[in-house]
Amino acid sequence: MSREILLLVDALAREKSVPRETIFVALELALASATKKRFTDKFLQDEADVRVEIDRQTGEYGAFRQWVVVPDEEHEEPARQIAITDAPERGEGLAIGDVIEEPLEAVDFGRIGAQAAKQVILQKIRDAEREQILSDFLARDEQLVTGTIKRIERGNVIVESGRIEALLPRDQAIPKENLRVGDRVRAYLLKIDRNLRGPQLVLSRISPEFIKVLFELEVPEIEEGLLEIKAAARDPGLRAKIAVKSNDPRIDPIGTCVGMRGSRVQGVTGELAGERVDIILWSADPAQFVINALAPAEVSSIIVDEERHSMDVVVDEEQLAQAIGKLGQNVRLASELTGWQLNIMTESEANQKRDSEHGAIQRLFIEKLDVDEEVAQILIDEGFSNLEEVAYVPMNEMLEIEAFDEDTVNELRRRARDALVTDAIKSEESMETAADDLLGMEGMDAETAHTLASKGVRTMEDLADLAIDELTEMTGMEADRAKALIMTARAPWFADQPA
Repeated sequence: MSREILLLVDALAREKSVPRETIFVALELALASATKKRFTDKFLQDEADVRVEIDRQTGEYGAFRQWVVVPDEEHEEPARQIAITDAPERGEGLAIGDVIEEPLEAVDFGRIGAQAAKQVILQKIRDAEREQILSDFLARDEQLVTGTIKRIERGNVIVESGRIEALLPRDQAIPKENLRVGDRVRAYLLKIDRNLRGPQLVLSRISPEFIKVLFELEVPEIEEGLLEIKAAARDPGLRAKIAVKSNDPRIDPIGTCVGMRGSRVQGVTGELAGERVDIILWSADPAQFVINALAPAEVSSIIVDEERHSMDVVVDEEQLAQAIGKLGQNVRLASELTGWQLNIMTESEANQKRDSEHGAIQRLFIEKLDVDEEVAQILIDEGFSNLEEVAYVPMNEMLEIEAFDEDTVNELRRRARDALVTDAIKSEESMETAADDLLGMEGMDAETAHTLASKGVRTMEDLADLAIDELTEMTGMEADRAKALIMTARAPWFADQPA
């Protein structure tokens, strides 16, 4: 019988192109399953842990029942566990985590005809085959998958590429694209999900990375390192933007990507169901990059807000529609491409916003520094926009303002610092009051209450208005706890409702 096992292992390993060890493991699981079924009545529970060990050289095998030594308070599965206080009865020197084994009479190998045991062996072999095929594919380090559509299931496309199957989910296909069984298709390898029971390669035809690898195929200069695609943004099936940079001053990056009579860019467009592609010049200067990204619209001026990572882009009235694009497409793609939030406005809108911000800063200085409009205006003209700058900008820089002498500068700095301290005290007191209100809730703790109060959530009503994901993002707490707190805060909403 032991020789029969060794012959079976060798035959299956050759036939399925999987390691012998994989077959041995599958057989051990099958024998363990059959052994456990045979002794079910004796064990009285199906949770018993049975192990079978096959000698890799001789084919001899033995079966064992196992128990894990656990603390008394964790002794919840008698079929698999033994309490530490009962362990001395099974042997000396046993500690928590040790495994106790008891030999069992192993079933005859010839009785493994049981369907369940067969399924264990076959499934393990299938899993090993699939893992081997996947490993071979990953060894090639391919980002672009080319294959034939094998079938379509509820909008999800199954693509066969060589010996491997890949999944193109419905939400990763180009909208309104007509894909049919038998079509050749290309897609970007989005991820590998080893937990999927079906195809483990997940593809995408809408990813910005897809358009990058398509251009790498069409433009040899990219693969050679002479050109580089720095960023890409897409509205799948409609329009895309890519930013290119030349690493060789002799090469025109845009013209090279377009190709003779547009042949290269047309090759990419054809693969993307007619998606129009704008090729723009990348720039290390964020403002210039944004100007390039908004082409063909012409930009009059840009105001950069580093703190908010946004830009106010000013265009002429007749350029406004072109800059924004149909349904906001142009500005949305430009924003995604550059990584900056872009606010498109006309000259008159920019002036209105500038006047509004100017007025707000002027009122702040007049109120907090107790100065007149003239002094406030001088500060604004010199580039000051908040109290922190007045309080902490180096003394020598403020002394360069011709209208101020040293005494005036010292007084302004003192008043600014006093105002900041006063505001901080008021804010802290407000937070303490808010935290006290929140602390009256069941399940709330002081740290969470202060965190919420610092982010503007100061009453139970404020908390009740939050969504679960908002609360978890603010505090980092688990979703279950966030849900419980929100439901507690919402309890008064339902208190007066009739039963």
